[in-house]
Amino acid sequence: MTENDAKPTPKKRKKKKTPHIAADLGDPKGRQRAERELVLGDHGFLRESFQNLHQISPEMWRANQPNPRQVREHARLRGIRTIVNLRGESTKGYYLLEKEACEAEGVALVDFQVFSRDTPKVETINAAKALFDTIEYPALMHCKSGADRAGLMSALYMIFRQEMPVSKALEQLSGKYLHVKSGKTGMLDAFFEAYIAETTDEPKPFIDWVNEDYDPARVKADFLKTFGNRFQLDRLLRRE
Repeated sequence: MTENDAKPTPKKRKKKKTPHIAADLGDPKGRQRAERELVLGDHGFLRESFQNLHQISPEMWRANQPNPRQVREHARLRGIRTIVNLRGESTKGYYLLEKEACEAEGVALVDFQVFSRDTPKVETINAAKALFDTIEYPALMHCKSGADRAGLMSALYMIFRQEMPVSKALEQLSGKYLHVKSGKTGMLDAFFEAYIAETTDEPKPFIDWVNEDYDPARVKADFLKTFGNRFQLDRLLRRE
């Protein structure tokens, strides 16, 4: 058999993901399914007694994914008027049950998706600034674990709403909140650190630097070059 006669290696077909169909909360079986998706599929059992809850200003809180009981507590005990969901809209039970609980308590649920393993986009940062100017307070922000995406948005909140220096706001990304800098989530730290490094000699307002100088691809490349393949923690933690 010549080289030209060799049969090409068949390509493996990627399995198409079956779209997730939202459970019907009006049906007892559908509600049970949604609760299973919250408690087991989304690891809600781990968050039943640990909310990673912190008040970062008189008007703002941060936490991990709340269950319906915790939503009620936020509304009734802390007077929360807005919950900002940093995970984005979903058909999964954790989201459906949170949305239902917010509606029952008269709390506005705002879906504002951000990501923890990439440098934030310029449009996302500008949208976050606008968000903090328009939502009703007191408010609470959450992702799944309350560590990384909640840390990013808490730092931006401190910068835009509280007019805090970036170096101080960066404390919202720390081990105190279970943030891990040594994995890919360290890209969030690299974003703020790039601003600090580039404006030390020539000060510039943070939002001006974002819109005029910030290059997400370059900051990401520099981070990956520095950290290489040392991302075992990401695989161990299995966080979003």
